[in-house]
Amino acid sequence: MAKKILIVGGGYAGFYTAWKLEKLLRAGEAEVTIVDPLPYMAYLPFLPEVASGSIEPRHAVVARRRHLESTANIAGKVTAISHATKSVTITPNVGVPFEFAYDHIVVTTGSVSRTFPIAGIADNAIGMKTIEEAVAVRDRLVGNFERAATLPKGSPERARLLTVTVVGGGFAGIETISELRSFATALLRRYPEISFDETVFHLVEAMGRIMPEVSQETADWVVKDQTRRGVQIHLDTQLASALDGKIELSTGENYESDLIVWTAGVMPRPFLRGTDLPIGPRGHVIGSPSLRITTEDGVALEGAWTAGDTSQTPDISATPGPGGFCVPNAQHAVRQGKLLAKNIVADLRGEGIAEYNHKNMGAVAGLGVNTGVFQSGKFAMKGYFAWLAHRFYHGLAIPSWERKWRVFGGWVGHFFLGRDTVNIEAVQQPRAVFEEFASRPKA
Repeated sequence: MAKKILIVGGGYAGFYTAWKLEKLLRAGEAEVTIVDPLPYMAYLPFLPEVASGSIEPRHAVVARRRHLESTANIAGKVTAISHATKSVTITPNVGVPFEFAYDHIVVTTGSVSRTFPIAGIADNAIGMKTIEEAVAVRDRLVGNFERAATLPKGSPERARLLTVTVVGGGFAGIETISELRSFATALLRRYPEISFDETVFHLVEAMGRIMPEVSQETADWVVKDQTRRGVQIHLDTQLASALDGKIELSTGENYESDLIVWTAGVMPRPFLRGTDLPIGPRGHVIGSPSLRITTEDGVALEGAWTAGDTSQTPDISATPGPGGFCVPNAQHAVRQGKLLAKNIVADLRGEGIAEYNHKNMGAVAGLGVNTGVFQSGKFAMKGYFAWLAHRFYHGLAIPSWERKWRVFGGWVGHFFLGRDTVNIEAVQQPRAVFEEFASRPKA
């Protein structure tokens, strides 16, 4: 009988595992099912450019049903896992929960934003982990320009609307603040009522430096470059409160900000702690270099695999990440997903499996239109050519030629036409106008 392979989570690692399995499996060898509440995989490195209007949101996601031809898709969430009985509970988006039996399980549930109990964050901040959040950030920024343009200069509300705060100085935070600053500068051409000095951008980072993935020299260059462009970078600073949009920093500085973006860390999905899978101290599924799920003593669980942000995978490369584990980024998730598919097929056929030992390709970041940084070992590149390297790398990395053509086509269009500044903020309440004018039965 065909083995049942269940993939929990359809992000990077899950999508690439299924995509590769379709190429490697023989007819009738296994049935692959993927469970995810969303019908697409989001290419997360593009979120800052989606937020800044440089990429059309739909181009930054990959429809699984279009590209996974033989994989069964279930729209829902796995809400319980019992590997002892090799079964899970699936709660569909519509309908009642049901049990699903498997022979092999692949846990690739990804990560979510990790926040701290800071007043106002849960109520006012927007994350940068989903395509919906990136779109909301873009629409809020353009909408705030529209609202501020009608208010008198110097008014507190106008200043609040034109002030942006990004919390977190890692790659996600730096790319987000840089792209938003670049976008705001471009918007000023369309809003002559607003001056450059009125647009205020703050980056808050608790550590003494930004972007730990690059050298100190490169990080210092980014700070100087963004400061020159109008970003205020607060190092060794913690966010004390954001209640009602009133920002209080640990340095004593206070100001009001309408748009607050949280990029200060990620964590595995909390539901995993309620399963019988081995979980590490920070909530990750414990994995081995071969991507098998193992106990704390290193004993592999039969038919259990993990990869991506969910996993605590030992980094056995020449330059291991912090703590000796692979860091949660797209580069690892994509490579691990491909290897995981090969290992599952090898295991089904009684062949030897391989260990995940990667060669670091370096780090690349876009810092707004026409500027970026690239770091590989001691070699660093800054400015325009680093920005080109960022675009070409990620443009080619997004899965499927269909999506590559859409992304590159959009960039070419923006080169000639500029970024699209249309604001469709009202899409977040699509029935508002209909409800306002809809006729209702008389009492």
